[in-house]
Amino acid sequence: MTLTIWGRRTSSNVQALMWCVGELGLAHLRHDIGHVHGGNDTPEFLAMNPNGLVPVLQDGDDEPIWETGAILRYLAARYGPDSFWPTDPARRARVDKWAEWAKLNVALGFTGPVFWQVVRTAPSQQDPRAIAEALARLACLLKIAEGQLADREYLAGDDFTLADIQFGHVLYRYFDIDIARPAWPAIERYYAALVRRPAFAEHVMVSYEPLRVTE
Repeated sequence: MTLTIWGRRTSSNVQALMWCVGELGLAHLRHDIGHVHGGNDTPEFLAMNPNGLVPVLQDGDDEPIWETGAILRYLAARYGPDSFWPTDPARRARVDKWAEWAKLNVALGFTGPVFWQVVRTAPSQQDPRAIAEALARLACLLKIAEGQLADREYLAGDDFTLADIQFGHVLYRYFDIDIARPAWPAIERYYAALVRRPAFAEHVMVSYEPLRVTE
């Protein structure tokens, strides 16, 4: 069965989904939707996701799924190995707590307050003080991840899991954009390992230049 995915390559949420699809080796067909491609305000798309946001996934004739976290958990449950999203409730909760933490704290703390301000805002409209304050808040969160990764291979333990998708997909842009960053030895080691994963390189390390606002 081929998955159908609606969402542009430059969307960070779509990148998280596509990285998961790539890791699981799933056949798929992706349609560019959103931003310069448009199409997310059509009646057909809104019938699948009334929010008008990407990504949306449909598996065969099943009902379309939206919200990236829900899509990732669906794919993990249906197609992933037990190590990726365990069936045991305690082990699954260990993965889920870090996945939710990454999504609700790191991704939200970086994407809007930092990435949008540095890349998707014209230089003349940028607020250096607000960016610095956002980076300081983000550093407090990354300090938690630094401690967690200090003595384990991946965010939730020694297996690559759903939590790494939710956390790791933010790191390409974090390390690539022009911002001041503290030294994060454990996160940097972790990120270097992610870069060596073919699915990460293909689906996450995507140029964001089409999103850049210059004036």
